[in-house]
Formats: sequence, C-alpha cells, structure tokens
Amino acid sequence: MQGDKVTGVTVIQIRPHRFDVGPILSQETYHIQKKLTSDELGDVLAVKGAQMLIDTLKNLSEKVQNRTEQSTTGATFAPKINKSLSWLVWEEQTIENIDCLSRAIGSRIPLRTLWMGKTVKLLDYMGKCHNVTSDGRGKVVPGSIYYLKESNILSVRCKDGWVGFRSVLLKKRLTAADFYNGYLHQSMKSPSGQPTHGLFVSGRTIQSNNSNETHKVNLPST
Repeated sequence: MQGDKVTGVTVIQIRPHRFDVGPILSQETYHIQKKLTSDELGDVLAVKGAQMLIDTLKNLSEKVQNRTEQSTTGATFAPKINKSLSWLVWEEQTIENIDCLSRAIGSRIPLRTLWMGKTVKLLDYMGKCHNVTSDGRGKVVPGSIYYLKESNILSVRCKDGWVGFRSVLLKKRLTAADFYNGYLHQSMKSPSGQPTHGLFVSGRTIQSNNSNETHKVNLPST
C-alpha cells in the first residue's frame, strides 16, 4: 500500500506467552514484482514460507544454534485494513497512490467515491489512462469523469493524471457503459463533448474552485 519494493518471509522461534516475538531461525527477502496484487503476493510468499518451514524443521538443531535476535530498531506496525482506507481523495492521491491502494486492498475492499451524495464502488481497476485529453478550457479538476467509449472504461481525473475502471457498483454492478448511459450521459454533456468537472467527489472537506468556501461531505456508513 506504501509502494514498498521489498518484503520477505521469516521463520521465528516463538517465546512462551508472546505473539510474534522470538529469535529468527530463517529469513529470506523477496523483491516485489511490479503490478503484483496483495493476493498474488500472498500466494508467492505462502509457497516460499512453506519451503522455508520444511527446511527449518529438517535442520532444526542447526537453525536453533545459529538463531539471531530480532532487531527492535526501526520496527513499525502495519495499519489495520478497514473500509476507511478505501475512500479515494482525488485531489490528493496520484496515479501511483491509487495503483498501490488498489493492488493492496482492492480484492477485499472495493475503492470508493461519492457521486451525488451516494457511495459508488469502483471495480475492475485498469490503471493509468493515456488517451484522455483536455478540453482546452483550463485545468481539469480532480474527480472529473470521462467515458472512453472505444475501450469501455470510465476514466477519472486524480492529482496527476487519469485512472480507469471497467465497472462500478451502486445498487447493482454496472459496466462503465451502463453507468455512463444510465446515470451520467445527460449530466456529462458539454459543448465540446469533453469531461465535465467534479462529478466524483472525495469523502472529506472539499474546497470550491471558485471561492474560499468549503463544503463538508458526510461519508455514508457503507
């Protein structure tokens, strides 16, 4: 979720009445392949961990004799995964931020945004969209939506570019085309046919583009 490049597997000797505390018996690092999801990474590490555990048991006396204590320097706790992490903040998050978030939690907790006060779950993340152009009327604000008909992708503007999704979930799952035709077509019309502004909003205080006025957006409970 933080864009870490390296992870790993550690086999430790658990101390009595403690959790995840004890000397290291075996440890291997793993360089995370680009675009790997948390589920895919979990599968890779599960296989590696099983192999390391078998090797540790086969050579237990040697492993125990050569054990090393865990370092407490620089140790941090990973944040608990919950629904609040899934709210996108279009004006603050970059393409890389959203990509990392999607790969980390997307399979368990869909990414979410607000549209007309309703929660929209964004599904089938496609990554960066390259073929969205400006309408020439100035900077396109984060949260702007543009439907890419040729690829059937709903493209949304974030802090530094556009990201795409193939489907969304309101009351039911809809393809990008269905969402556009059924909900957005009329509201997205503009003389140039280009993106309209601010149709998706973030679940926090949003500042108006034309004034210093702020508007508090209350997050739905689901």
